[in-house]
Amino acid sequence: MHIDNQHTARLMTRSFIYPVDTDQFQLIREQGKVYIDKTEMIFDLVNVRKYQYVFLARPRRFGKSLLCNTFKAYFQGQRELFYGLKINELEKEWKKYPVLYFDMSDLKNYSLPDARSNIERKMRIYENIYGRDPQSVTLSARFSDLIHNASKTTGEKVVVIFDEYDAPIMRLLYSDDLDAMRNMLRGFYQVIKSEGAYLKFVFITGVTVFSQLSIFSELNNLYHISMLDEYSGICGITSEELTTTLRPCVEEYAKNLGITAHDAYAQLKKNYDGYHFSKNGKDVYAPYSLLKALNDNSTNHYWFESGTMTALIEHLRHYPITSALEYDGVQVAENEFNIACEKAETPIPLLYQSGYLTIQSYNARIKAYTLHFPNLEVREGMISGLMPLILNRPTADTNRLVFTMSEALLKGNIGEAIASLRSFIASIPYDIITRQEWNDKNSRESFYKLLFYMTFSMLNSIVDTEVKSILGRADVVITTHSCVFVIELKVDDTVDNALAQIDSMGYAIPYQASGRRVLKCGVSISSKARNITHWRVTDACGALVEERDFGGGE
Repeated sequence: MHIDNQHTARLMTRSFIYPVDTDQFQLIREQGKVYIDKTEMIFDLVNVRKYQYVFLARPRRFGKSLLCNTFKAYFQGQRELFYGLKINELEKEWKKYPVLYFDMSDLKNYSLPDARSNIERKMRIYENIYGRDPQSVTLSARFSDLIHNASKTTGEKVVVIFDEYDAPIMRLLYSDDLDAMRNMLRGFYQVIKSEGAYLKFVFITGVTVFSQLSIFSELNNLYHISMLDEYSGICGITSEELTTTLRPCVEEYAKNLGITAHDAYAQLKKNYDGYHFSKNGKDVYAPYSLLKALNDNSTNHYWFESGTMTALIEHLRHYPITSALEYDGVQVAENEFNIACEKAETPIPLLYQSGYLTIQSYNARIKAYTLHFPNLEVREGMISGLMPLILNRPTADTNRLVFTMSEALLKGNIGEAIASLRSFIASIPYDIITRQEWNDKNSRESFYKLLFYMTFSMLNSIVDTEVKSILGRADVVITTHSCVFVIELKVDDTVDNALAQIDSMGYAIPYQASGRRVLKCGVSISSKARNITHWRVTDACGALVEERDFGGGE
């Protein structure tokens, strides 16, 4: 087989094996794959804090399953897997406990009968080991017997792990089957409350917090560690871990891409960093996306491979079309994180718990959190996912638009970019928003500002687009190697007012020392013509560069 020299060089620099295809702790350790040591926190939870029931909420693809499998190996006494890790120095006994591990993630698309059958199948695996009372028929009775038998057979208390406990009901939030599924799961899960005397440790993970779904309503001693500073880095990869443990990986990544380590860190941070799960918690990278990027020598966007977008889009259909993006920068009180998704007046609980919003800061004085999109990958993925919903199409079909606009901007031609956008808007069906919404001026403005926001945000894969707000205030700032474009949009208003706002608010001033040419652009959209009808571009001093006026759309 012929292999070119460049490919050979890349193979020679592939020094690390990344766990991009498995969450099994045993396989990762046995195969020498990259593993970030979280075992000191595991030891702390079990032996220092001595918690019996622990719950952790994190977005999907955030390392919860790996953490569960690490707990499983620890309680099964597989010390050989922990050599070189912190817990090997801390643990002295390495006792072996019976572990009942239930991965519920594969039930997410099941009907109620199929979900019940799947849980029964999972229990049969353990019943074949520890025995079963044939007179016990219900799920709760069989689970209770299983715990008793496992403890009696081994002479030790039992460890129970539920991974992704809420997966079976996330797709049912607006279904008639929700209550039936919830009641079935409640009867199964709440066995751990009555069987506490036989349990050594219970660990439960999910996306939504347990109080939302009323599944653990009787389990009042379930300790929720999701928003505690000391466990903020128990899943994911922290900034500290990336600059220490994973530094050789980043250096190899930089070498393979032909960039400096400094640029590699900046690139990874922009795309995959930004998660915060507590008031003063650690800065966390999305582990799946980060490891895939290091493995593939790329900055592709992997977040939506997690499969959460479908459920989110269905959820967002129940709110105003602009709402999902309006919450970038929203302030919320702590109790708002725990509102039931199906009862919430906003999509904030699910957006936060699913990882589309994260904590930016905490104001202790007013006891409020500010939330925002964590990084470029999530924001761009959100916009790509929402575009078909906004445009009422199976697909948004925006790739050609993005390429055309980006090419124009990189050439310094903002007018050509806006002309491309104008052609795209002309192809949008008129019935996207209702007549009632259209007759409301605020709804018209919100729709066009949202479309403008989303379109320019998609350019981030090629040019640097900073979108300040979809409701005003420096609508868009685009930076290329040679130019800075400061753009202000007006609906049923003039470009004169748009440019006057740029000047009066000083939007262009921060960029005048950048060494790039600064161009100010006012854009006017007519709701009567339902399109861009006028734009004017000036330089930093106000001199005219380009202007197109379509006379109200004629």
